[in-house]
This record gives sequence, structure tokens and C-alpha cells, in this order.
Amino acid sequence: MTEPTYDIRLPFLKWPGGKRWLTRYILPILRTEQINRYFEPFLGGAALYFALRPRRAFLSDINAELINTYKQVRDCHEGLISVLKRIPVTAEEYYTVRRTKSRSLVTRAAHFLFLNRTSFAGIYRLNRKGLFNVPYGGGHRKPNTLWEKNILAAASDALQGTELVACDFESAMRHAKQGDVVYCDPTYTVAHDNNGFVRYNECNFSWLDQERLARSAAKAASAGALVLVSNAHHRDIAELHRTAEQHVVSRMSCLAPAPNHRRSVMEYLFVYRPQRKLRRHDPCIAGKPDQRSGFHT
Repeated sequence: MTEPTYDIRLPFLKWPGGKRWLTRYILPILRTEQINRYFEPFLGGAALYFALRPRRAFLSDINAELINTYKQVRDCHEGLISVLKRIPVTAEEYYTVRRTKSRSLVTRAAHFLFLNRTSFAGIYRLNRKGLFNVPYGGGHRKPNTLWEKNILAAASDALQGTELVACDFESAMRHAKQGDVVYCDPTYTVAHDNNGFVRYNECNFSWLDQERLARSAAKAASAGALVLVSNAHHRDIAELHRTAEQHVVSRMSCLAPAPNHRRSVMEYLFVYRPQRKLRRHDPCIAGKPDQRSGFHT
């Protein structure tokens, strides 16, 4: 079997909690020729999708504005660039865009990208009313790299043929079947080894949602899918995913603006291996999940 070549593309969104750093741990677990369909129900910056480039994909998120932006990048990135080029990069224009909600889906996607590229630290945060409330970033934060480095053009090419849907993760994961791969990266309900954290949209990702996710992952694996879940390094999270392989990975936190204030953070990567459906008279007996790590951390 020929080893697949992975195309590490830059995600076009600056997304806090993005998982570009995690791809080096996940990619060795996956083989593109083994994937029937790829699911990513917490899409965010889609770092793993862009790295893996599966042939068939169902990409989803509960954030409808995020999904619209992906659709417009896929279907009319040149129109997006045209709108973006006409927006002055000033604090005054930033706050005008922030309080504007256009009826045009292309313009709304362009505004989403503009705010993402010019907001403070690239943070995406909504208040309780569902309104974007991050202040202007200023300085070098500008959207022009999206077209000058052909980031949107490359992303548009990579998104061709994908199914993009705004929906709850459970609705997406129930479609996973034999031979599919599901990657889940929820916003963390608990901070690493402590507490804290709010979902990136206007709703909290509650503990009940964490329990739903664990059940959905186990159910998808029982249907024959390979499911990977990244989550906070916390004993209660580990207990929720106790039937999965549990790997600990580490990264440097990017939430502190000054690099010297950033610290090493541990996270869990849970792997739910697909459950093999035994045929009648099959001599093999299903045992416990393989606990051997496929990588070193």
C-alpha cells in the first residue's frame, strides 16, 4: 500500500483553540484510502480537514455564520475577495462592520472574514445576544494575506465537493457509518485540570453536551466509524470517555498575547476504534479497545 501524501494547507480562519498543532499526532492514525467519508461536526478553523483532504466530507457546526462563510469560500471566493478589498482597514470601519448584518450571504461572509482578520488576537466571541463583541486589533492585523498568498483560492479548491451544514453535532454524527472517520473538537466545558470556558457561540457547551458527545462517539464507533475526540485534560472528561483509548498531548497556549506568558498545556485525544461487526460462526471475539498509542507525545 502506498503511503498517502498529506497536503498541509493554511486554514483561512484565525481560530482560537485551532488544532493545526494536533495534526502531527492525528495524521499517523489515519490513512486516506481507508476513509469512506470524513465528518467534522465542530468545524471551527478546520485544520485537520485541510491537512487530510479526504475525498468525501460532511463538515458542520452549530454556528450558521461560520458555515455560511465556508460555503461562500467554496462557491465564490473571488466575490468575497472583491468585497473585502473595498473595506477600509480602520477602527471606525471595523465597528461599522461589527454592528452590520447584511442580507447578502456573500457580504456577510466577507464581514465575517474581515472581523476575523482584524479583531484583537483573532478572537471569535459572541455575547449573550449572539452579537460579535471583540474589539479592534489594529497594527498588522489585515485581511490582505487572504488573497495575496492565495489562501482563499486554495481553501476554495480544497472545499470543492464537501457537504457543509449548520447543525448540532449529534445530528451530524448519527450519519457516520462503517468506514467513516469522525473528528470532534468541542469547545471545552472545563479548563485544563481545573474549570472555566465558554463555547465560542452564544450558547454554553454544557456538561450535558459533553455527555451527549461521549454517547454519540461511542454510538458512531458501534456503527463502524473511527472517532477521535480532542478535549481538556481533566479527570471528569477522562471518565466520560473511559471506553476510548486515551492519549495525552501537549501544546503551548496561544491565548496569552505575549509569548513569554504562554505556558505548556496538556490535552486529551480520545480514540474510539470502530467496533467490528461479527458474522455468524466468526471465530474472533471482540475484546477491549487497543490501548497502544500510535504516536509519542
